[in-house]
Amino acid sequence: MNDKCTIYRTADFIGKRWTILILLELYKGDNKWKRYSILKNALPEITPKILSLRLKELESEGMVSRRVDASTAPIKSEYSLTAGGDDFIAIIKEMKQWALKWKFKNKACSGTDCESCIL
Repeated sequence: MNDKCTIYRTADFIGKRWTILILLELYKGDNKWKRYSILKNALPEITPKILSLRLKELESEGMVSRRVDASTAPIKSEYSLTAGGDDFIAIIKEMKQWALKWKFKNKACSGTDCESCIL
């Protein structure tokens, strides 16, 4: 890998499977803090191990924040986008526009903001 190239370095963590979809799920809806179980239910095909790993990676990269409430049993962890993660949503929306233009004809998707998407 070319560790001096910004694109290579960014693709190294963003290009991992499920990463973009996790960011998108954290963006969706009115509640900006989401529990692990909510993310797992939204992404039923992801394994618990990979979801945990990706959340740790995104937290390490400064894209996701985690808060822990140890006053409950079981301990409650919630995740939210950081400013950097929230800023990345614009890139995801650009990817959507590119896909709608060049790859997929999806009227339902084209008329929906990703934040309110329930597809």
